[in-house]
Amino acid sequence: MWRMVSGWIYLAAAALVSLAAYLSGAQPAFAGILFALSVLAILLRSGEETQSSRPAVAAESVAAEEVEGTGQVVAAVLNAIDLPVFVLGRDAALRDQNPAAEKAFGALEPGLHISARFRSPGVLDMVRETIATDEPNQIEHSERLPSERVYIVRSSPLHIEGAKEDLFLLSFKDISELRRIDRMRSDFVANASHELRTPLASLRGFIETMQGPARGDPKAQERFLTIMLEQANRMSRLVDDLLSLSRLELKAHLAPDQMVDLVPVIGHVRDSLAPLAAELDVEIRLHMPQEKVEVLGDRDELVQVFENLIENACKYGQEGKTVDVHVRNPGGGSVEVSVIDHGPGIPSEHVPRLTERFYRVSVTDSRSKKGTGLGLAIVKHILTRHRARLIVKSEIDQGTEFTVRF
Repeated sequence: MWRMVSGWIYLAAAALVSLAAYLSGAQPAFAGILFALSVLAILLRSGEETQSSRPAVAAESVAAEEVEGTGQVVAAVLNAIDLPVFVLGRDAALRDQNPAAEKAFGALEPGLHISARFRSPGVLDMVRETIATDEPNQIEHSERLPSERVYIVRSSPLHIEGAKEDLFLLSFKDISELRRIDRMRSDFVANASHELRTPLASLRGFIETMQGPARGDPKAQERFLTIMLEQANRMSRLVDDLLSLSRLELKAHLAPDQMVDLVPVIGHVRDSLAPLAAELDVEIRLHMPQEKVEVLGDRDELVQVFENLIENACKYGQEGKTVDVHVRNPGGGSVEVSVIDHGPGIPSEHVPRLTERFYRVSVTDSRSKKGTGLGLAIVKHILTRHRARLIVKSEIDQGTEFTVRF
């Protein structure tokens, strides 16, 4: 509208200029030419203004397209992130969520206030503070249902130039596995310290007794020295098992690549445990095929596996008087070795935890049989490296069967 008014003003000015030139004595032709040139100048100027206005409109259109494109990029990035992420408005209501958030927390309706899903005061206070200060924050948050999970929750402003409203991101990083590993490490250190502290305290007590009241008592000294040797051997076994676990963990990702015949391996284990079996009055019976039974493995580690399993069967299944070892090759690429005792069996609630470090069904019984609580943990680590499974079946008063399946 303003362009039309200004055009008429320019046209009137041109007419006045021409009229002034005519009245001043100029020739009519000259006045006409002057009027025509003035009109042409006005038209050219109007064209320039029109042209100059077009880039502005185009720029506005390009800016709108850029904002829309940026929004699409942001949406694509959110969908590609494997962390649960929610997009909130300044009212702390949901604007969007990515697929990872839907999988972890369920699909939420847009416009729903975040407190409808997360009622933790810590999370809500953090979101409110971020919205109020426009500064990022983070806290640690635990979810109890459907299973216990621990998250690092972070809220931060999302700056998008040209966005219609202020947006904020609420992201969840699952650290449950890290917390579980930390607990396992702490428990392991505590248990190892306890297991070493007990024999050390015993040794110190006997040494102090021999230096004091039993200084001149040879019989007491001989008895104490025998006990001290047993405690030293116990510490040595524990240290050896701890070192074995450390070595196994370092190469857990490296699968063995050599073929090992299990028939001579198990024959060797039976021969090495023969003195222990005789002492416990237990017979080790082997049930093996005549032909080779080969698996990919490390011979020394497999010897360690079957020594642990057969020794445990002799010690804890002593009441049954026999331990049966079966080697089977059922086909389909699988090989099974079963170690069966006929002892008192293991209560079902203990079976899932048998391979945990320092876990014992009976602490007193384990220590009386010189166990370290690490034998089955070592077995599990070795079999994991061999890509094999340990299957445990047990019934009270019916014995226990440990099966290694390659």
